[in-house]
Amino acid sequence: MAIKGNQNEFFDELEIMTRETREAYLNQKLREAIEHACHYAPSTREIFDRSKVNPAEIRTTRDLEKLPITRKIDLIELQRERPPYGGLLTIPPEDIDRVFISPGPIYEPLHTGSIKWFAKSFYAAGFRKGDVVINTFTYHMSPAGVLFHEALRDCGATVVVMGTGNTEIQIKTMQDLKVTGFVGTPSFLMNIIKKAEEMGHNFRHDFTLKHAWFTGEMLSPSTREILEKEYQIGTVQAYAVSEPGGAIAYECGYKSGMHLMDEYVVEIVNPETGKQLGPGEIGEIVVTPIHNKAWGLVRFGTGDMSSYTTEPCPCGRTANRLIAIVGRTSDAVKVRGMFIVAKQAEQAILDSKSISKFQIVIRRKGQRDEMILKIELGHEAINKEQLTSDLNERFQNMCRVKIDRIEFVGRGNIPEEHQQIIDERTWK
Repeated sequence: MAIKGNQNEFFDELEIMTRETREAYLNQKLREAIEHACHYAPSTREIFDRSKVNPAEIRTTRDLEKLPITRKIDLIELQRERPPYGGLLTIPPEDIDRVFISPGPIYEPLHTGSIKWFAKSFYAAGFRKGDVVINTFTYHMSPAGVLFHEALRDCGATVVVMGTGNTEIQIKTMQDLKVTGFVGTPSFLMNIIKKAEEMGHNFRHDFTLKHAWFTGEMLSPSTREILEKEYQIGTVQAYAVSEPGGAIAYECGYKSGMHLMDEYVVEIVNPETGKQLGPGEIGEIVVTPIHNKAWGLVRFGTGDMSSYTTEPCPCGRTANRLIAIVGRTSDAVKVRGMFIVAKQAEQAILDSKSISKFQIVIRRKGQRDEMILKIELGHEAINKEQLTSDLNERFQNMCRVKIDRIEFVGRGNIPEEHQQIIDERTWK
């Protein structure tokens, strides 16, 4: 199998491994990472000891279920108890290349050799030598600005060091330097475009922007459509988390989910039990870095909810793909064994243009969860029977749980400011 299009060092053998080869590769790298972390990081060793797990027992990615999930609050507490790195540093302090700081604060040590894979994401987005790319992520404290900068240079692109804010300066710079690429958040790019138009520019004709790479917030289908159709800007998004080391997954040109990086073991788990879930099931993203030899982090819980697919991608990359980030664990409600997240439900329901507002009510009927979908229509001239059938099918396909009843309510019955999911269950 070969990746479609031009190949270079960023289309390496990792991206096109067979499923069996990838499984063996990840298991081997996981064993090496666990052995290294337990040997050099006292806090990692103690996690194993408290769990009564011998590091040698972690032979495959499935074995990670034996260990607890470490969360951001745990990292903050560890670094308070064992300053400055919480007993998770696995290299001599003098070998640290740089230290980033994320809110908490959490000090994140990085060794230069562990950041090269970011370039895969930018290469998949189309960035090449000759591109002039404006990097609007901050270079201050946060890892994003510097790491993305170096990855863009790995792809051969020229980087304009901008950082956040200063919209009018961003606009002038983009025009003066004939910028072809944007790295930042979708909302900031939309702000730049809107401001440029307020200043009298025709953005599509006065600027040379061709590629936009997003992370940090969700790229909505409507925003993507505006950018691609109205402004002819190609868009891709990536999923990145600073604590385990950065970019976790990225889109290719087919935009059918985000390919998982082979520099991590990524699990989708039940956030209540830590048990791994299968393809299509919504759960928390849990990450174990297997190439960052500076940081003995095992099973870091991101708090983000997603699902994955094992279906092949036309681009030729063979890793599993995250479908979408559908919300946070705090927003998830479990119904008949499946997690429902408000944004995921919204995507399934509001795909129908005839619906103006909705609310999901979850109740307990006997020994069974009951889910009622209340709907306000934008107009009454709609075939309610057909809409009910379409909604049931779309919701079940996307959320993997069936709606019990759909109620069409009059306008005003669902308040303007309302929770999209209400859980009325009581447990005795």
